[in-house]
Amino acid sequence: MSEFIEVYWARTHNLKNIDVKIPKNKMTVITWVSGSGKSSLAFNTIYNVWQQKYLESLSSYARMFIGGMKEEAEVDEIKWLSPTISIDQKTTSKNPRSTVGTITEIYDYYKLMFLNIGTRHCIKCDSIVKKDNIRDVINFLWTQTIKTKFMILAPLNVEQYFDDSEEEAFKKIKKEVLELWFIRFNIWSKILTINDEFQDDFNIDDNSNNINIIIDRLLIEDYNDDSSNQVKRLKDSLLLSFKIGNGQLKIELLEWKKSLIQSFSNIFICSDCGHIPEELSISSFSFNSHSWACKECHGLWVKKIFLEEKIINPNLTLLEWAVIAPWFGWDYFFALLQEIAKHTKINLNTNYALLSKKEKDIILHWTKTKQYKVNFTNEYWEKKVYNSRFEWVINTLERRYFDGWTDKGHYDQFVVDMDCPQCNWHRLHPESLSMRLPYKKKEINIWELANLSVTDAIDFFETITLSEVEKKLVKKVYKNAVERLKFLAWVWLNYITISRKAWTLSGWEAQRIRLATQIGTQLEWIIYVLDEPSIGLHPRDNNMLIENLKKLRDIWNTLIIVEHDEDIMREADHIIDVWPQAGRNGWNIIFEWNINAIKTDKKSVTWPYLNWERQVIVETGSRPSFKDLKKNWKILTINGATQNNLKNINVDIPLSNLVVVTWVSGSGKSSLVNGILAPYLSNNLNRANRQLGQFESITWLEHLDKTVVIDQSPIWKTPRSNPATYTWVFTPIRDVFVATEESKIRWYKPWQFSFNTKSWRCDSCDGDWVKKVEMHFLPPVYIKCEDCSGTRYNRETLQIKYKWRTISDVLDMTVNEAAEFFTNHPRVIKTLNTIIEVGLWYIKLWQSSTTLSGWEAQRIKLSTELSKRSTWKTFYILDEPTTGLHFQDVDRLLTILHSLVDKWNSVLVIEHNMDVIINADHIIDIWPEWWDKWWELLIFWSTDDIQKCKRSFTWEAITNYLNK
Repeated sequence: MSEFIEVYWARTHNLKNIDVKIPKNKMTVITWVSGSGKSSLAFNTIYNVWQQKYLESLSSYARMFIGGMKEEAEVDEIKWLSPTISIDQKTTSKNPRSTVGTITEIYDYYKLMFLNIGTRHCIKCDSIVKKDNIRDVINFLWTQTIKTKFMILAPLNVEQYFDDSEEEAFKKIKKEVLELWFIRFNIWSKILTINDEFQDDFNIDDNSNNINIIIDRLLIEDYNDDSSNQVKRLKDSLLLSFKIGNGQLKIELLEWKKSLIQSFSNIFICSDCGHIPEELSISSFSFNSHSWACKECHGLWVKKIFLEEKIINPNLTLLEWAVIAPWFGWDYFFALLQEIAKHTKINLNTNYALLSKKEKDIILHWTKTKQYKVNFTNEYWEKKVYNSRFEWVINTLERRYFDGWTDKGHYDQFVVDMDCPQCNWHRLHPESLSMRLPYKKKEINIWELANLSVTDAIDFFETITLSEVEKKLVKKVYKNAVERLKFLAWVWLNYITISRKAWTLSGWEAQRIRLATQIGTQLEWIIYVLDEPSIGLHPRDNNMLIENLKKLRDIWNTLIIVEHDEDIMREADHIIDVWPQAGRNGWNIIFEWNINAIKTDKKSVTWPYLNWERQVIVETGSRPSFKDLKKNWKILTINGATQNNLKNINVDIPLSNLVVVTWVSGSGKSSLVNGILAPYLSNNLNRANRQLGQFESITWLEHLDKTVVIDQSPIWKTPRSNPATYTWVFTPIRDVFVATEESKIRWYKPWQFSFNTKSWRCDSCDGDWVKKVEMHFLPPVYIKCEDCSGTRYNRETLQIKYKWRTISDVLDMTVNEAAEFFTNHPRVIKTLNTIIEVGLWYIKLWQSSTTLSGWEAQRIKLSTELSKRSTWKTFYILDEPTTGLHFQDVDRLLTILHSLVDKWNSVLVIEHNMDVIINADHIIDIWPEWWDKWWELLIFWSTDDIQKCKRSFTWEAITNYLNK
């Protein structure tokens, strides 16, 4: 077996027939400038080939059901390939039922724990529900004082006599006692015999649960000798009592000031209130089970509700359309409303805000079924009388929304998610939550355990006290649950809860969860392909990540890591560097080094940064200090932020500066910026309608007029979208072709040069330039359209030329080539130059947006904003913009961000990259250490001030960075 993975003639995407050898059982880092093809080699070639080989090992019948690969790797051969696992930053499941616990399977072990050793409680009286045996009763008596008198009672079911008079019921009770060969019975503590007569104070109807046959009267003895007559008599009496009481008995201790009654049951029933709980199975703890999920929210823990303030404009009258939510056909609605007003005395000409609470309730919720006669002229001018029932506003909206009456998108802006009032966001049926385990002097149910952080969950397992039998029952369950929790803690996810919804995870959190899962499997001789695992990590946490990567490597695994982090590159066994540039100019030459060799190669752009000969330092002009800004009120203040784990904090953000929010992972940076600030600014400045986070107020917005949120989400999800359409440069390009002489003669319009226009695109491929041929159990084959030769347009459109180039020729140009081609067209060149400024000069104008990486999509958005006219009052928000960026690209990004600030705009960045932190004007840092105390203290520094605070981990990282 070779010591290398050998790749021959890889040409996926922009790879240019390259050969490369990757050492096995080593940690290899692939690095170079963004867009050079790193992911094309690691994921689209090596990982795709393994997927293809795996699918080929299955039968053709199985492959038809599994589905083929979306894209086949273009490579001649890969030798010595082992099973390959991809750990990338792909988006996690959007299913609202998916949680961290279901992804990691930790919740499955929780279910087994509670099913096997949980303590069942009655959902009505909260008493412990369990099956007792004779030994449990004897053990209870053994705890009492010797020679204490007690009675053994068998409960009598007398509900069958309730239809009779009390005197008749009493006679039937005596008859039943006699038929069972007993003489004594009691009602409450009053002992009676079959010879006693009925009395009015018996109140049999009120004492149905307290009428018992007296089976035996005994003294508590020493029950150590099972062969003694006392023990034998006791056991016989208990057995008989269980039999007569249908599985239930009572022990009444007599020598107390007030008699003490203890209930026992050898069937599953509450001994105190008689409630019979349902039998539980492992599916009873699943919120995905229709039978065991909460009946109100169906296991989603939130319920969609129409709020009055969302659907009503209080400043209008009902005749002025105060109901702003889509409701009835308006003409008929007004006619019906006027008829209703006659009967309910509601003044339709009064502002809604001035109506009484009763009148508002009638409009929103009234549920009477009375029909009203409505005189209405229909669309055919026919006057008719209709008998109608008024369904009212919220009733109608809920019916249409939940019954699928129409597109829910029309109603989304009027709906909010509220915690389910029935299950209190526990998601499960009350019977499922009745199982509890002890933790910190209290008992918790399965969802309360799932809602603990990883740190607290580990503490729960380490402190729980189990009997020897319970230890044997859950030995494997305990071991697997604790191991998986510790793996999450090892990858620094100790703050996360098992109940957290999967769709709320960031890309790097989801990636680290998969990394923890792989560490837990302890598989050997596997190839792991990782996509920037350091993203989202504070520099303090890098050592933890590197140690975990080494653990994977040390058990004979091969790690191929696409990465730009300096610390990981220094710890790598092997580095693959690419030269000379990105895009079509990348992957001409591959250099393979270790960390020491790369420092000596002058051709590499990476070596000056690793050798500390070059640093990312952007020269800027003087910026106003925080004190000056605060003095002039040029700050943005967030008051009382309580979103997620934010603890009622106040934050001042200086304007006209580059501000970085940083601290350890999970500290609440995204909660503050993306959960509170971004939605509020979008709603108030951009007229958006986003759901707001939890805070008291945000002040001093008068210094801003627009906000721009730039993340790494796809620019559009359709493959027809591209940089030309997203940046709107396609519009002036089409205007250029419309202005040609031939277009004027043919009366062509701009829309006739769009490949989305049916009449002017290629009819054969519908403007896709390729045809997809399904091969069923093989990957689909894409062939260039024969009719248009991949140009997307029909023959008539391609006859129009500008400078001897068709519209298809222009769209096939790179941004750089297009900028040279349209030199004399200011509208076109303005947008193209901004794309070049952000470093995307190499992409083609019509490159599908679905093929763009996250950072490329982010820079497309940034270039679009840069091409717009600056207002000098824009607030930019960026979340981890350095993801996927090489040192050289970070330098270019910082230059752009500072140019925005130089125009008196404000830039707020969530970032851990030290180059960005060093170049920031201000830093927002959080302290102290542990996740449940984060955001109790907020520290605000300039870059110079933070170096004076030695309790900050950011201070430590900056000090290490500057002392290199």
